[in-house]
Order: sequence, then C-alpha cells, then structure tokens
Amino acid sequence: MKLSFKKRIALFNTLAVAVTTALVFFIIYAVVYYSSFRHLDNDILLEKEEILNALDWKGDSIIINKMPEWEEAEHKKVEVNPTFIQIADNRDRMIFKSSNLQANHFLFNPGNEKGYFYNTQIDKQKLRLGQFPIKNDEGKIIGQLTVGISQQESFNVLQNLLFTLSISFPLLLVILYVVIYLTASKAISPVHQLIRTASSISDSNINTRLPMPVNEDEIYQLAATINELLSRVDNSIQQQKQFTADASHEMRTPLTAIRGTLEVLLRKKREPEQYEEKIKEVIAQTDRLNHLLDQLLQLARLESGSVKSEPVSIKSVLTETISKFGKQIEEKSMIIQSSVPDTASVIADSFFLSVIMDNLFSNALKYGLSSGKINCNWSDTDKIFSITNDGGGISQVQVPLLFDRFYRTDDSRSSLVQGSGLGLAIVKKLADLQNITVSVNSISGKTTFSLKFPA
Repeated sequence: MKLSFKKRIALFNTLAVAVTTALVFFIIYAVVYYSSFRHLDNDILLEKEEILNALDWKGDSIIINKMPEWEEAEHKKVEVNPTFIQIADNRDRMIFKSSNLQANHFLFNPGNEKGYFYNTQIDKQKLRLGQFPIKNDEGKIIGQLTVGISQQESFNVLQNLLFTLSISFPLLLVILYVVIYLTASKAISPVHQLIRTASSISDSNINTRLPMPVNEDEIYQLAATINELLSRVDNSIQQQKQFTADASHEMRTPLTAIRGTLEVLLRKKREPEQYEEKIKEVIAQTDRLNHLLDQLLQLARLESGSVKSEPVSIKSVLTETISKFGKQIEEKSMIIQSSVPDTASVIADSFFLSVIMDNLFSNALKYGLSSGKINCNWSDTDKIFSITNDGGGISQVQVPLLFDRFYRTDDSRSSLVQGSGLGLAIVKKLADLQNITVSVNSISGKTTFSLKFPA
C-alpha cells in the first residue's frame, strides 16, 4: 500500500470508526423500527379488545350489536389515522367491514388460531394489520377478526431517520478522516525530525545523536534505541580503525626487522656464520609474520563460522594441548598440575574448544615464571574450567581490555614476550559463539582464566 504513514493511520482509524458508527446507526434504526411497530401493535390489540367485547354469538353465528364503537370517526375516514375493521365467519363470509374499507377487503387466513401481525397496503396507504380468531363460549373458532391501522406516520419517521443516517454517515467519516489525518500529522512530526537527523549522519559525523523528544513515549524509546545503535556502530568503526592501525603496526614490525637485517647483510661481505645467524633472524621474523596472518585469517573465518555442539572431554582436549607445548614447557622448566578428572565433559564444538585451550595455555606459558607452575582445575558443580599461572599479574585497569584485538599488557612493542595480541580476542570470540563465559581474576603472582560452560 503506497500511502504515507499518517495517511494509513487516518485510513485505518476511520475504517474502525466507520464499522463502529455503522453498528451504532443500525442499533438506533432497529430500536426505532421495533418501537414504532410495537406501538402500532399495542393500538391494534386495544382495538381488538373493544371489538370483541361488542360482539355476541349464538352457536356458530356471530351477532354484531350496534354499539358506539362502530360509529367512531376513525372507522369512517381513510385520510388521517384511520382504523379498519373486517369480520368474517368460519365459512369465509364477510359479515362486517368498516365503512373506510369501501370496496376493498383484507386477505386473511381462515385457519388462524392464535393471531398475528403483518403489513399490507390499500390505496397507496401502508397499513399494519392484526388478524385474530373469534371464539364462542365453548372456545370454538367461529370467525376471524382483522384490525388495521395506518403505519404511514411510522413509515415516514423511519424513512426520515434512514435518510438522515445515510447522509450523516459519509459526512461523519470525511470529517473524522480529516481530523485524524491532522492529528496523526502532529503526532508523527517528531518522527520526521528523527528521519531528517538520521539521514544526515554518515561515517564522517557518526558521533551525532538524534534529538530526544520531550515526552518519554514510544518515539522517545525509538530515538534512544537508534542512539544506542549509533553508539555501537561508532564503537565498531573506531575498533575497525584501531584494528587496521594495530594490524599495520604488527605487520610492519617484522617487515622492518627483515628489511633491516637484509640491508645489514648487503653492506659488506661477511663470514658464513654471520649470514647463517642473520638468515635465522629473518626466518624468525617471517614465522612471526606468518603466525600473525594465520590469526587474522582465523578471526575472519570466525565472523561467519557455524558452531557444532557435541559432548567433549575436557581431559582429552587438555592432554592434547599440553602435548603441543611440550617443547616450550621443557624450555621454561615449568610444572603442569591438573585436577581435571577423566569424566569431565561439556557440550561444545571440539575444534573451537581446542583453539580456546591452546590460546589460554600459550598465554599461561608466555607470562608464567620460569620453573613456575600452571594449574588446570575443573569444577563439576559449576561447570568451570580454569588455568592459573604464577606470572606478574595484570592490573585491574588492563583486565577489561585483555580481549581487545592487538591489546597486550606490555605497553612497549619491544617487549621480550612475543605475541600479536590476537590470542585472547580469538578466545573471546569462540567462547561467545558457544555461550561460554570467559573471566579473568588476577592478583600479584597469580592470574586465572576461567571458562564457565552452559549447564
């Protein structure tokens, strides 16, 4: 439907009012209609009682006494509120007609036993008729009495009412549509303000926020929600910019080292041992660069990766991880202590969990003390796995930043601790994909990373 929002509001509200108004008008007309005919029927019943009281009978014969009732003007005139009377015996013979019937007569049902009302027309005049059985003292039906009165006045009232309702209905809807349209225009004017402001926001002024309406209604909530979205987008853009800068820096460092090493070799001829030493340095920097690229690609795959949930043994994953880092553990003379039972099992993606464990264990090895300890614990009650090292600790200011890409606790990039600052970012991403909660608790001489698995 190609209509503006305010036009749709006006249209739908007008349709709702139209249905309600039509129902009200119908009820009004039905009440007036019922009341009009109820009044006519009551008049017919009164007339019937007067006529039956003036009749007499002998056996099956009806005797009509001359009574003042028969001489009333209402039985002689046709023009103004006349009353018509017709009496027939049980042999369908007409034994009495009021003078205002003239040459006309009413059709009647000779088998009528209870009496009923119906409508007819004589000389273009609408009548309301009632036919009633005439019974003798033994309760035997000896004839039929038909009483009719004009319903022209009631008909005119109903026609005028119908005409009035028919004319007022569309007029009322037109007025309501205009009023609702103007009201809707006023009501959604803050939305137009939001649209104008939002359409002017681009990446160059992403820090712009929508103006908040005065009233804290749905539009206020919409503006607040959009502002929150803009804040998230702004943060994402800033993170992307920081990510690009950090990635460039991290990649430039080994490239600069490689170029510097090669330039030194080109300056003059050197002994084979010196060439071998410098080549090893170039290979080390190349490995560092290759590792960085692998982690960047891994992060890119995780953005669209699917998670496979299955029972995984924590003990098996930990054992495999420890075996991968056997050489580093031996070089630093570190002791690995584990209290993880063979029965420890969680629902997770086995590959993703293995990557998480590798990164956490690598982090513990890097920052743990030489000849120190790494403790691996499992709480079956809380479904929590933890890795603790005895390194220097992490300040509380740095803890919230640990899982940011390229963040490292050593501010200087010349730190002796090798790393790209992507390991914990990968851990956080993989944990979020599997609804695993990662937390850090660090004090001087003890840092613990914990994984809380969903129950």
